[in-house]
Amino acid sequence: MATLADRTETLRTVGVTPLLTTAQLQARYGVSNWTVNAWVQQGCPVEPTRFRGRRFDLDKVAAWMAAADEPQLAATA
Repeated sequence: MATLADRTETLRTVGVTPLLTTAQLQARYGVSNWTVNAWVQQGCPVEPTRFRGRRFDLDKVAAWMAAADEPQLAATA
């Protein structure tokens, strides 16, 4: 079974980025659901979907985190 990193590299060649669920984002950054909710309130990018739940583009989240104020993010972790 392919890992998320494997799928990301495969899809990147055709210009598609896999979207992460909240649980996958939590696992990626080692944070709680509460922290992800706080990030969204602080402006973390969320991808629109036609179904229930949120999805996150890892590249956009990483860019948002790099541009965001680190002490503010650390306070919610």
